[in-house]
Amino acid sequence: MALPILYSYRRCPYAMRARMALWVAKIQLEVREVSLRDKPAHLLQISPKGTVPVLQLPDSTVLEQSLDIMQWALAQNDPQGWLSADRDAMSRLIAINDGDFKKALDRYKYPERYPEQSQDFYRQQGEQFLQLLETALQQHRFLLGDAASMTDVAIFPFIRQFAAVDAEWFAGSAYGQLRVWLDGWLESALFADVMQKFPTYIE
Repeated sequence: MALPILYSYRRCPYAMRARMALWVAKIQLEVREVSLRDKPAHLLQISPKGTVPVLQLPDSTVLEQSLDIMQWALAQNDPQGWLSADRDAMSRLIAINDGDFKKALDRYKYPERYPEQSQDFYRQQGEQFLQLLETALQQHRFLLGDAASMTDVAIFPFIRQFAAVDAEWFAGSAYGQLRVWLDGWLESALFADVMQKFPTYIE
């Protein structure tokens, strides 16, 4: 029986969150770790945009967006109830993460590419979202309640990147509950599983 094929790149935050949903849903699949400098012809054939993650289902359906892959996986099996949180609240937080926060994150990580403002300026832009998350986490253990949801997993890889830009600054920042939340995901068995190294796929 043919398995779904996941084109992935280990350190890509979009691919990371897709893998976390696929893993928790216990979806059997073939993972193809790609080289971003030498993308497989089949990947470009089924998804000309050439970015990861891309999931091809056995019926040839292609899912090209990480959130679509997460939703599909959890619709098959959601043992931890990640889809049980308020859908509107999930959509709002993820939209901010994928929009304004991702824009600030890119500029904070690579300030030399965006010399219009200082790195501190871009960090402060990102901190608006960090404060929103900190406030939520002061009220409950996870972003939308006392149980994890798809929102936590969709946002976690991007907070991981933001924290890593200047780890010393983040460790001393006012975002204490956010650090606890981030460390919880970083230390989880799920994260260890999805970060296992696969050999680069060669056609």
